[in-house]
Amino acid sequence: MQEAIKEAKKAYKKLEVPVGAIIVKNGEIIARAHNLKETKCDTTKHAEILAIQRASKKLKSWRLIDCEMYITLEPCTMCSGAIINSRIKKIYIGAMDEKTGAAGSKLNLFKDYIFNHNVEVETGIMKKECENMLKEFFKDLRKIKLEEKGKNE
Repeated sequence: MQEAIKEAKKAYKKLEVPVGAIIVKNGEIIARAHNLKETKCDTTKHAEILAIQRASKKLKSWRLIDCEMYITLEPCTMCSGAIINSRIKKIYIGAMDEKTGAAGSKLNLFKDYIFNHNVEVETGIMKKECENMLKEFFKDLRKIKLEEKGKNE
């Protein structure tokens, strides 16, 4: 999870929501990514999607069998669907997302529905570090927006 947090910090510096993801196979990191939704003006540029794309390219397969993903924030429905479809074995989640989480907060695509592939889910990995980074980010973002508003008045 520490490597996923490093990715999230890269997103933070770009004023992206600080979410990082890494994919591991046989104990080796094969892909890493962070949110680029704002930077690329693309709704699909979530850390999980980018990490899946990079892992698939590295393995030359869309099937990420026996891979595990570490994510600093609970995945949304889009990312959860991609995780299921890519056949990732297990995900480790830092902070939960009460607004859009699809691994237990708002809904649970991994347990409440039957798909052709089951993903193991473990939550609360370095939870405080992940939560604190998100809280600080949104606090900083509000401050930046207030400063910008003051300059425009």
